[in-house]
Amino acid sequence: MSNASKLVENAITAAKIAVKFDQEGRKEPSIYYYDAAANILKQAINQLDDEDKKAPLLKKIIEYQKRIQTLRESIKTEEKLIPENKEESDKRTIVKKCYFLLQQAIEEDEQGDAKDAIELYANAVEYITKYPEVLQGELKQLTLQALERAEFLKGIKKESADSSSESPSTASPSTPVPNDPSNSINQKNSSVNISKQRPSLHRGSSAHLKVSGQETYSDQEKAVLLYTSKINGIDYVPFMSVDLNERFQYSIPFTDKNGYLALSPKQKRDFYKFARLEELVPEPCVLQGNSPNYLSIKQTVISDCSFVASLAVSSSYEARFGKKLVTAIIYPQSKSGKPVYNPFGKYMVKLHINGIPRKVIIDDYLPIDRHGRLLCSYSSNKNEFWISLLEKAYMKVMGGYDFPGSNSNIDLHALTGWIPERVGLRVQEADFNKDALFNTLESRMAKGDVLVTVATGELSDTDAERSGLVATHAYAVMDVRTVNGVRLLKLKNPWSHLRWRGNYSELDIHHWTPELQALLHYDPHSAAQFDNGVFWIDYDSVLKFFDVVYMNWNPELFKFTYCIHQMWHAGRGPVKDLYTISLNPQFSLTVSPGVSGAVWILLTRHITDIEDFRDNKEFITLFVYKNGKKVYYPYDPPPYIDGIKINSPHYLCKIILTPESSRNYTIVLSQYEKSTTIYYTLRAYATCPFSLNEIKNPYKEEKQVTGEWRGITAGGCPNHSTTYINNPKFRLDVESDNSQILLELKGPKQYQIGLEAVIKHLQDSSITAPFKSKLSGPYRSGYVMLELNDIPAGILEIIPSTFRPNQEGPFILNVKCSSSFKLTKL
Repeated sequence: MSNASKLVENAITAAKIAVKFDQEGRKEPSIYYYDAAANILKQAINQLDDEDKKAPLLKKIIEYQKRIQTLRESIKTEEKLIPENKEESDKRTIVKKCYFLLQQAIEEDEQGDAKDAIELYANAVEYITKYPEVLQGELKQLTLQALERAEFLKGIKKESADSSSESPSTASPSTPVPNDPSNSINQKNSSVNISKQRPSLHRGSSAHLKVSGQETYSDQEKAVLLYTSKINGIDYVPFMSVDLNERFQYSIPFTDKNGYLALSPKQKRDFYKFARLEELVPEPCVLQGNSPNYLSIKQTVISDCSFVASLAVSSSYEARFGKKLVTAIIYPQSKSGKPVYNPFGKYMVKLHINGIPRKVIIDDYLPIDRHGRLLCSYSSNKNEFWISLLEKAYMKVMGGYDFPGSNSNIDLHALTGWIPERVGLRVQEADFNKDALFNTLESRMAKGDVLVTVATGELSDTDAERSGLVATHAYAVMDVRTVNGVRLLKLKNPWSHLRWRGNYSELDIHHWTPELQALLHYDPHSAAQFDNGVFWIDYDSVLKFFDVVYMNWNPELFKFTYCIHQMWHAGRGPVKDLYTISLNPQFSLTVSPGVSGAVWILLTRHITDIEDFRDNKEFITLFVYKNGKKVYYPYDPPPYIDGIKINSPHYLCKIILTPESSRNYTIVLSQYEKSTTIYYTLRAYATCPFSLNEIKNPYKEEKQVTGEWRGITAGGCPNHSTTYINNPKFRLDVESDNSQILLELKGPKQYQIGLEAVIKHLQDSSITAPFKSKLSGPYRSGYVMLELNDIPAGILEIIPSTFRPNQEGPFILNVKCSSSFKLTKL
């Protein structure tokens, strides 16, 4: 490499640092590095003979010098400004609070809630009149109108003549816009207001989805939701429509009763204090403009790359498709649903946590260093704070800023409620279809059906340095394209710097043809001047360097939903599901006959402690069988869908329906090793009507006896007729007709064991016995069962046995029956 080339590289490095400081608003260091870059380029020009090569470098020098001049002029302007004294600052804050209070009252009034509107108008007037120094001009006029409106709603005073014909139920104010005197509180809305409906807690997860079954929860389900509302010691109650009336105004600035969030070690290193938004900028807002910009998102020292990547793909979706997603979960909001700045410092965020949407309340204190820089994720648009507020709400639920890390399936589901799916990039496995995956990503992202992130696994230091990728790190997928047969993904590093260095990076001079640049609207030369963490990468490189794709699907792809919230006690069933799943939670799924479509089943394990999240040892999954009845053996019948156990809170399985498909399915929960009681939600999404119900235990009574095969009583199976008759025997007296009976036998796992039931006597001799003798089928290791249906009242003999004679050991016989019975050893 020539000396001139080295100088150009050094200039590029200096320019990147300059741009970074420039973006952060740090003018002095930015000027220093722009100047350094320009001087280095001058040295490079002096060593070049080719005039054509000098021209672009000279152009860059001029560009840097112009930017230096602009920054210096900006500094001079700021120095000339007279700093606002504290009195003026306080006055401005009071005025903001006054307008906010009036806005809250007016919006409540417009929604037809007179009682709450009267209270809010009174609160606004009371607060404003405390500060006579601001009560003038437009604000004075609006305050008088607010007082008149409150008196009218109370029936104390009639409105002016032009509105006297309207009743209080139809009279409604339009929203005044501050600094516009033409707006009046007493203007009318032509539509009749309807009282807001406040439904109780119900099973719906999205407004457009029809609940396929009973909407309200059982007392047992409510108990589960109540128990898992306490997360890391703080209660997060379900978010219901009544919460849209949350009060955001106080006589003093709001402070979260739960205190400041715990800081991470990296934050503690530079921490100076917690500051309110109004201390950080003169004119704070939650969202600048109509939609968020993913390029403005900056991650700092919190280890939440997957969460920041989730914000990036969500904000990109909002801008691309014009639909509110993450900005729709921040309150208070304007009439149009846009989150607004609250000068009283209180915010509410709706997060999907532990099976349902929950309400998270935060104040606006954010951690800063001694230079006033935020020590949390933030927006490069200095006045907007939607990123910092959402992060704070999520970190609060997760126990503080000292976050152990997550994945985007979990984070995006919490933010949006979209359905999480994990796809491992198992390129070496025969059943992995890389082409189908890419086609799905490309086609469904283009329609707005799915939000996507990818994550790396462990990388050697050499691979990380060579590739420019970060090990065990999440990246937002902003676009997926096929151009001239080349499959590409556009990714964003949440750090907003450090990019891919391989094929199709900005450093790649071979693949970026003029045609490709034009088709993707990408200039690698310009991109090289500023590292914003955004880059293109080919799909083959993704398969090589990344481990997993996280997809979150739009629930609007479905029409119907239903969910069940339950508890699975640790002591229920064996530790492992090797021999039986009879005590595992089981559910019957019935779908409409003769239809095509899909039913997706999402299992969500509730987590209430950060240590459980930090070191998740609960591996969960779902098995699906084609019968709709209770299943006793894990692989008999063979599962239609054999789930993979993963230590994630979410597991998704998909049932694809054709007109010839089974209509009845059994859904079975499974854990790798049951050690603790788990709380969970099972939610189904379907394109057609369906029913999902827990398979209930039909048995009224249950009795258990123990015994053993020892010496002569270890007689073996019926194949050994001379010794089989010596096996232990039990008498079962059934008191009612049409009884349902379940016999379960547990024995040493090294033996194959079986059961036989023999009807010895019927109380009604005129009834024909359903069988004389019935066997449990093939002998099995450690566990076997026998179901007996519609058994008449009478006496049965139960014979437990091992497959071979002389196999000695203990056993447990468990008998369940839908009617009263007696069990005695013969």
